[in-house]
Amino acid sequence: MKTAIMTDTNSGISVEEGRSLGIYVIPMPVIIDDHDYLEHVSITHEETYAAIIAGKDVRTSQPAPDTIINMWKHLLDEEGYDSVVYIPMSSGLSNSCETAIAFSRDFDGKVQVADNHRISVTLRQSVFEAKDLADQGKDAEEIRRYLEEQGPKSSIYIAVNTLDLLKKSGRATPAAAAVAAVFNIKPILTIQGGKLDAFAKVRGMKRCETRICSAVQSDIETRFADIDPSRLYIGAAGTFQHQEDADQWLAAVRESFPGCHTWYDPLSCSIACHVSVDAIGIGICYR
Repeated sequence: MKTAIMTDTNSGISVEEGRSLGIYVIPMPVIIDDHDYLEHVSITHEETYAAIIAGKDVRTSQPAPDTIINMWKHLLDEEGYDSVVYIPMSSGLSNSCETAIAFSRDFDGKVQVADNHRISVTLRQSVFEAKDLADQGKDAEEIRRYLEEQGPKSSIYIAVNTLDLLKKSGRATPAAAAVAAVFNIKPILTIQGGKLDAFAKVRGMKRCETRICSAVQSDIETRFADIDPSRLYIGAAGTFQHQEDADQWLAAVRESFPGCHTWYDPLSCSIACHVSVDAIGIGICYR
């Protein structure tokens, strides 16, 4: 069996990077003041962050159904693949996964959509695992089942520097945003099992760094206690305006978790349009 692996840029994998790895990537739409862009293709993360800072209306949406379906047809009919595994962002965060599942029913099992319950740095690792399994000759249904079983075995923590966009989207009340601004309170959010929930409230972003590293350490000692550190993948992430801040955050994560695989990815535009700039994140999973 020849199985294609496909995802979107919510995985942190760009179209260009995917091409070099043999992974097919759909760029997520970004809408700024009613102008349409594509993540990593016609707009960069830095340009998205700049638009947020400028107070522009920044939104994302699902990929157009035709974009996804035409990619499936191209892979099956023109690239010679027997099947496709598509790994979008978690159904708990967007309707795009359920939409793709509905469309996949017209492909007689040749397209398998994995509800992996992940996004960002943890989704990236799922995509890499799926590619490894495809290279080993595993069929699409087997890969999908594996991804859905392993997906919840991960954690993401995100500390938000400002509640402005969460207030705008209705996820935070104006009163809560005002109190947070006055007292320098920063909310920490978590994604467990694919859904976004409140985790903690901390004063100041420096304390947030310590708190979310502590949360990951707790996961290592409990949920991942039987996993050798060499199998743990811990991704630092953020919506930093300055590269030196991203470098500092990655250095802090590497210092906190020696022996684990660590790297840095910018948070996707889909996340940035909710958490705003200078948010920090960290995700953990294992392979």
